[in-house]
Amino acid sequence: MIEDDESGIKIAECLRDFEEQGKIGRVNTNQDNADQGLAKLVLTVVELLRRVMEHEALRRIDGGTLTEREIEEMGETFLKLDNKMVEMREIFGLKEEDLNIDLGPLGNLM
Repeated sequence: MIEDDESGIKIAECLRDFEEQGKIGRVNTNQDNADQGLAKLVLTVVELLRRVMEHEALRRIDGGTLTEREIEEMGETFLKLDNKMVEMREIFGLKEEDLNIDLGPLGNLM
């Protein structure tokens, strides 16, 4: 019988644990912190894209498909982007480790 089966209890416990884990990484937005929550989300996406672009740039450098001038320009561009990211984090009171998204059972985005 279902009442005697402990699997239902285990499933309920797993669901409760999953719900509690989901609350940890959520951004709690209200009128007071909506700007910071939105900034955190946007800057996290920008940081993810920056890492992808940097990885691609390194791949192209290793592959020898870029000229010295192109490599220098990319380096300057990444340096400017990094400086702008530091500036934006300071404006919104965020630290570098704040720029991440908890994907629950999949782990963190970055």
